[in-house]
Amino acid sequence: MSITAHQVVTLHYVLTEVLNDESEQTLDDSLARNKPLEYLHGHDNIVAGLEQALAGLKVGDKKSVTLAPEQAYGLRNEALVQEVGRGAFGNAQLAPGSRFQTEGEAGPQIVTVVDVAGDRVTVDTNHPLAGRTLCYAVTILDVRDATRAELAKGHPLPPGTEHSKVEDRKVL
Repeated sequence: MSITAHQVVTLHYVLTEVLNDESEQTLDDSLARNKPLEYLHGHDNIVAGLEQALAGLKVGDKKSVTLAPEQAYGLRNEALVQEVGRGAFGNAQLAPGSRFQTEGEAGPQIVTVVDVAGDRVTVDTNHPLAGRTLCYAVTILDVRDATRAELAKGHPLPPGTEHSKVEDRKVL
């Protein structure tokens, strides 16, 4: 079965960043963590460039994909670096590099603390991988039709849940 829209795909990946000297730095490795990624194809669960590159692959296929920032997490936007009051963080310990998840205009977003100066905190709401050229080396482990419940939710459901049973699978 080839990867198409409305299918749950399970894969292992190694994510690296292409550095200025054209060497690569590993950012994440699902195989090393023994935790494959499972996503619902065609539902914006992963970055667009990677999802497009995976279309048509089958179980056992391997592929390496290099994505420019525009195909991954976008370009950095310096307007997203701003100063806020310390009170916005409650009693949280703040230090440069600290990350928090907050609710943004388009849903959850990661906020990174850049600087703390008295009652003022400089934060960056760009995605931590914005502006970076990324390489994904993937191995497809499984491809299956999504269940009706998964299609309704827009993402895969954990194995063994009431709504992930085989009899609920939608035939496309």
